[in-house]
Amino acid sequence: MTIERPESQERPLTVEDLQRMPDDGRRYELVDGRLDVSPAPTNRHAKVEHRLSWHLQNLAPAECDVYRGAGANFNADRSHHRIPDLSVFRTDDYEEPYFTVPPLLAVEVVSPSSLFRDTNTKRAEYADFGIESYWVINVWGDEPELLEWRLDNKSYRTAAEVVGKKVFETDAPFPVKLVPHWLTAPGEWMDHIGGE
Repeated sequence: MTIERPESQERPLTVEDLQRMPDDGRRYELVDGRLDVSPAPTNRHAKVEHRLSWHLQNLAPAECDVYRGAGANFNADRSHHRIPDLSVFRTDDYEEPYFTVPPLLAVEVVSPSSLFRDTNTKRAEYADFGIESYWVINVWGDEPELLEWRLDNKSYRTAAEVVGKKVFETDAPFPVKLVPHWLTAPGEWMDHIGGE
């Protein structure tokens, strides 16, 4: 849900205002000074995040770090702040308390309530911010699906769409092979998530 700022609010909210938000498991982000709140993730969502971050970190070169829930300020006045489910940054780009440079990769795991936001709203925002590669993972259909977009002239073009047991392959931000099926399936997922 998006919460508009009250009429009496004379200024846009910034990341400093986020410090007053409750630590209740929800995700609090900012869009042009307005609060954007997402519900706490489900167990399925958490499982996908865990497995994907484990896999990406095992493949990442030393100059890249994989983050779960790292915030990034999209503008200088800190009124546009997003927190991708997963992101990959260059190790040398590390900042406190939040990043101010685009990650090499942003990943959103779709929940039923976030489908439009992840595939439309965030797609436009992430392209404007200059995130070179954006993945959207949907695990709510018959089979898990991974959609990869690549930045091309300040907008995204579809680079890949892989479903179920097919192997997804990319070179951005580093070489990755991934079988979407194993993001949620029971069994020895660690042995099969990379397509082996």
